[in-house]
This record gives sequence, structure tokens and C-alpha cells, in this order.
Amino acid sequence: MKPAAFDYVVPESLEAAVQALATANGDGKVMAGGQSLMPLLNFRMTRPSVVVDLMRIPGLLSIELKGDTVSIGALTRHADLEFSDLIAAKLPVMAAAMPHVAHLAIRNRGTIGGSLSHADPAAELPMLAVFYGAVIKAQGPQGRREIPADEFFISALTNCLEPEEIVFEVDFPVLKAHTGWAFEEVARRFGDFALACIAVSFELRDGRIADARVAVMGVADTPRRLREAEDALRGAKRGGESAAQFAEVVRSCVSPSDDIHVSSEYRKNLIGALAEKAFMAAWARAVGERP
Repeated sequence: MKPAAFDYVVPESLEAAVQALATANGDGKVMAGGQSLMPLLNFRMTRPSVVVDLMRIPGLLSIELKGDTVSIGALTRHADLEFSDLIAAKLPVMAAAMPHVAHLAIRNRGTIGGSLSHADPAAELPMLAVFYGAVIKAQGPQGRREIPADEFFISALTNCLEPEEIVFEVDFPVLKAHTGWAFEEVARRFGDFALACIAVSFELRDGRIADARVAVMGVADTPRRLREAEDALRGAKRGGESAAQFAEVVRSCVSPSDDIHVSSEYRKNLIGALAEKAFMAAWARAVGERP
């Protein structure tokens, strides 16, 4: 199909883009990379009166280290993150996740701001934002605000932005002491959305886990950070028993729904298997071994 008619606006400043959205009275859509919006327009699942294209706004494509934070502009593409030396060094879980995002053609156009705003519960960047405790910066008619990733995602394909607000930057804290990390994902086919996925990162002290991060996606309406699983990791030692115990805690934390792809029970078992694999891979990295 073809999109329904709409006005197309290409502002050259963030303020002008916000104003264009405000003029639309809640009936406007923002285009960043367009990889999520264009199919919705073509199938007429959304029919905005105005589409505001951000591509001419300067300063929104950037990856910068600012102290203990990696600041990423909203128009930064998945491929930019995938091949960035800074991302690989400071946010290794993100670097590992990027090749799993759809296909290269999509990664060459899709943006971090677009992915976060689209809020797909089976997309990698929303989960990474929750995993790292990112702060999402948005601008609207009343000014700018900073939104913790835990508060940004409301439900599937729904975020907390007001209709006139636009994401312009995302700050990711660097987990400096977390030398152990892993990212594990399973999809039906390469490039498909994840059936289940887990990210794990931890710090070792005296042969035991001292601090940990755990997040999952594909098993709920939003990406989730599993603080119960993080608590279960603290004090854990290396070995299959600890990995199995961690997997059981992860399984107990999720209650996925049945869908056309797999059953709830399948997803629970899958996320548990991925958790066990992630534990072993993260530990290997923490002690300088090849996972």
C-alpha cells in the first residue's frame, strides 16, 4: 500500500521540529531513520497529518565520552554503534548486541532515538538502555527533561513522551568495574526480533561476584532489568551449580505470554538456558579467558 496524504516538514533545528509537532496538535510523527515509521505509514497503520523529518538538524549524530558517561546523539545509527571503537571499549554489551539488530541495510538507517521512541519490547536498544541505566533526554515546548530508561517504556510500542517531545540524546553510564559480561539472544531466523534475550555484566572480587547487572527482553511488554537476579548473583562463585541457580532465578522472574511464535513455557525455558550460557561466558571474560 501507499501512505495516506501528509505534510512533510524538514526543520533545521530541534526547536523548529518541536514547534512543527506542536502545530500538529498531537497528530504528528517524528521521522529519524524511518525504519519503523515507513512500514506503519505504508500499511496505513498510522495516518499522521504531519511527518517531521529530523535529518537536517545538526549535532544529533554523535558518540562522545563525557567523564564516566557515553553520550549518543539521537540520529546515531545502529551501524555507527556497531563499528565504534569507543562503544566497544566502554559499552561492550552494546557492541555485542548491534550485529543482532535486523540486517545491515536496516542498521545503516535505523537510529538510536527512533528505536527507543518506537519502544518495541523485542528490540535490542530499549533493553540496553534499561540494562545500562541510561538517561534519555527529550525536548518539548516546555523545555528539556531527562528521563530514566526504567521510566521511559510504558508498554509495548508505548513510551512516556508527550506528543510534542523529541528525543535528542541518550547518556549511557560506563560500568567501569564490570569486567565480566555477556549478551545472548535467540531469534527464529537471523535478523528477526528476539524470542528471548539476556544481558549480564558483573564485577569479581576475591573469586566471587560483588556487583551485577541483568536485563532481559522478548519476555514481557517492555524490556526489564531483573534486580532479583542481580541480588542472586552477588556472592556467587564460578561453576555449573551457580549458573544453574542463576538460570532458575531468571526463569522465576518472567511470565511471558503465549503468541503466534512460541508458548510461554518455551520462552521461560529459553531465557533460562540463555541465562546459564551468559553466566559462563561473562565469567570467562572476567578472568581473561575466551568465552
